[in-house]
Amino acid sequence: MTFLYRLHQLLNIIAKYGLDDFLKDLPNTALIKIALAPYKTKWAFSSRTRKGDIGKRTRLAIEELGPIYIKLGQLFSTRPDFIDPTIANELKLLQDSVTPFLKPSIHELLHDYLGPSSADIFSDIEETPLASASIAQVYAATLKTGERVVIKTIKPGIVSVIKTDLGLLKKIAAIIESQTQFGRRLRLTEVLSDYEKVILNETNLQIEAANTTKLDSNFAESTNLYVPTIYWEYTRQNVIVMERIDGIPVTNTAELKAHGIDLKTLSEVGVDIFFTQVFDHNFFHADMHPGNIFVSKNHKKDPQYIAIDCAIIGTLEVAEKNYLARNLLAIFNRDYHEVARLHIESGWVPEATKTHEFETAIRSVCEPIFQKPLKEISFGQLLVSLFQTSSTFDMEIQPSLVLLQKTLLHVEGLGRQLNPDLDLWETAKPHLERWNSRQLNPVVFAKKMKDSLPDLLGEMTNLPAYISAFLGLNEIAALKRKELLLREQTHNREKHNKLRIFRLSGIVFVVLGLSFSPLVDVSIFELDNVRIIISSAFIGLGGCLLYFSR
Repeated sequence: MTFLYRLHQLLNIIAKYGLDDFLKDLPNTALIKIALAPYKTKWAFSSRTRKGDIGKRTRLAIEELGPIYIKLGQLFSTRPDFIDPTIANELKLLQDSVTPFLKPSIHELLHDYLGPSSADIFSDIEETPLASASIAQVYAATLKTGERVVIKTIKPGIVSVIKTDLGLLKKIAAIIESQTQFGRRLRLTEVLSDYEKVILNETNLQIEAANTTKLDSNFAESTNLYVPTIYWEYTRQNVIVMERIDGIPVTNTAELKAHGIDLKTLSEVGVDIFFTQVFDHNFFHADMHPGNIFVSKNHKKDPQYIAIDCAIIGTLEVAEKNYLARNLLAIFNRDYHEVARLHIESGWVPEATKTHEFETAIRSVCEPIFQKPLKEISFGQLLVSLFQTSSTFDMEIQPSLVLLQKTLLHVEGLGRQLNPDLDLWETAKPHLERWNSRQLNPVVFAKKMKDSLPDLLGEMTNLPAYISAFLGLNEIAALKRKELLLREQTHNREKHNKLRIFRLSGIVFVVLGLSFSPLVDVSIFELDNVRIIISSAFIGLGGCLLYFSR
């Protein structure tokens, strides 16, 4: 699929569903509007798709664009702090399922991925997929040795589609980020770069297999979580063979109750698993939607979860975990001054932010929430509200926390579905306090110093250079100020020249538009003349937009 063809599809769907409504209040979008104009003409009389709720139109457009956009829509559905909450709620309805492909068959794929010997590996393979997602399909099978397994294969050609779509999205994101404050604050290009790594990792099933093995190892001493066994000898980049699990879907509360599973304990164990992964292992399953979580039938009083599909794994830097734990503890203790200070100290909001103003804004959001009993307070939604308030102080999105917040919302939603009285705070607080105390532990501090000693000794060899640089600091600072001044002057000249070029181009376009009009004869309803009129109108409109563009 070529870049230009995919761009044509994107513009057509944007016009079809009237998503150009998002451009109304944005500056510097003249060229985008010109590009959309012919497509808008095509759909001008289609009120069915271009009218109505903008959230629903956005969701339908994403579904039509395909799996990559669906996954991106799911990602943004967890960010009601940065997009309209009604649109975010609509995006939650996006389903990560597509019509399965039947050709090539699973036997043909296995022949390509595992070679001719694949026929000697399996005694039985069900040709109808168990599940079909945006990137891969899953089939039930039995090995010649008798083990029941599942085979997961990457859909043919999906990688090229993903790369084309990502390339297009990154170009669009760069334009939005360069032209709007919203785009800069959302850090769209960085979010998409992180998303690119995640989605491309999903196309390499060896990475998923390695993640699965690692997660299994992390919970080797615990009965809280079971992870299926990977058959490495039959696993490649495009195919993975793993143990077939026999569990109850976590959302099937009727079957869970029928098997005597303690739902209250089950909900608490789920939250404990999440915070253990984040703060103890720093390796958390970041795609914990209901389709990937099951419950063992064999552990009734001490419930055991079963996790599958470990393609998306999240990790945090030590500084990020430290910030997160300290912030959440401060929120627990309703110490809003500390929350504000930590945001500024971490650089998440500009250094010039006035602490007392930020503290007041946070208090105004959190205090009404804390008037409720803790069990009625949504942990994830409180974080969303906090980030939404912080955005008014130009807080930049930290892409590394997007997966964490998304996963937390999933975990809390599942927990409350199992047990409406779940107190997520009570389960989370010990983990946060334990992490915080570990960072202050003298033994931990001594270990960090020991680990850093080789680097410190290495840096000492640069001490003379540092002293020399310090002595020449004033001179360097003066040169930097001069360099910045020259850059600003150059930027202003370039901006002025671009404006002149745009206006000159606008005049040329208007003249061209007007020059077409004499070609129209009296028989104005002839098709060729209609085309000339439309062309001249668009050329003239483009000229006007270019002339008045800033």
